[in-house]
Formats: sequence, structure tokens, C-alpha cells
Amino acid sequence: MANSSQQTYIPSKVVKSEYPLIDNDPHFKRVVGYARPSDYAHGAVAAAGGPGLLLAMEKFAPSQVGRGGFGRALRLAGAIGITGGFLYFYQRSSLRFYGMSENAREVEMDMQEMVTKVKAGEPLYGESKLTPHMQGVAARQSRYSALFTAVIPWFNFVNHGQHGVDTAKYYRRAEQELEAERLGKSSS
Repeated sequence: MANSSQQTYIPSKVVKSEYPLIDNDPHFKRVVGYARPSDYAHGAVAAAGGPGLLLAMEKFAPSQVGRGGFGRALRLAGAIGITGGFLYFYQRSSLRFYGMSENAREVEMDMQEMVTKVKAGEPLYGESKLTPHMQGVAARQSRYSALFTAVIPWFNFVNHGQHGVDTAKYYRRAEQELEAERLGKSSS
């Protein structure tokens, strides 16, 4: 019988890509916070597509649904468009975390954010009230989930430490910056 106090660690898979991996399971707040203006623009265009196409079809081939019918259809198309636009926006931002599209800006933002947390003595990926086992379950459920957004929208709302990257790089950079600050103060 296995010892129940032992925990199995399952390392996360890393997909090979042209650009560096930032995080294979980014938290929802990070994905939205790191989004570029172009992501917002693409999401807005996608959101406006549904109602816009419905209005165009109504202009060229009126549906004649009667009083209030077209308004309801337009509201439904708007709700579906907003949902689709948000999912498209979210996926574009997530792909940069995975290294599947150009992400130099996000790599630098990530480094600055994490080095600041190291210097402040905070946990890199936030604190969680979940047990380590449940954090692992959550990580395995949402890892690379943005690749499947068209089928099942799934977001990571859990703080955990399983992100598929070597966090030592943040500590090395923090040490380098602290050393540079110390040398800068001592030479003054």
C-alpha cells in the first residue's frame, strides 16, 4: 500500500515554439493585464462582427420578423459577439505567454514583475489557500487551455507554482540588480 503522505509531482509539458515560454498556465489577471492594444482592437472588431453582419443582412434582405423581433435578435447577436470578441482577445494574449507569437514586450514585463516580487520577498505567483495537491490539479486542468478556447473556454484563477519555467532566472536577475544598486551606492 502506498504511503498517503507522499505526493507525486508531474512536471508540466513544454511545447516547443519559436519564442520563449513565459508561462504555460498564466493566471487570468496576468493574461488580461499583459494584453496589447492590438488585442483589444482585434477583440472589439470580432465583437462587432456579429451585430454588424446582422444589420447588413437586415438592410439587404429584411427579415420582417415583426414588432420587437429584430431588436431581440440584435441583442442576442451582440451578446454572442461580445463573448466571442473577449475569447479572441484572451486567446491572442495567452498565445504570447506560450511563446507561440512574438512576445518580447511580455518577456520583459514578466521579468520586471517577477524581479520586483523577488526583491519584495513575495511569492512569485501569488499565495493560494488550496493544498499543494489541489493546486496541481488546477494547474493540470488549465495548462495550455487557451489552445482549446474555441471548444471549451477555460481560465486559470488559481495561484500555484507550476508554470513550466525555471524561476531561477528571476532570482539571478534580482541578485544582479541588487548588486548593481549596492555598487552604485558605494561608489557615490
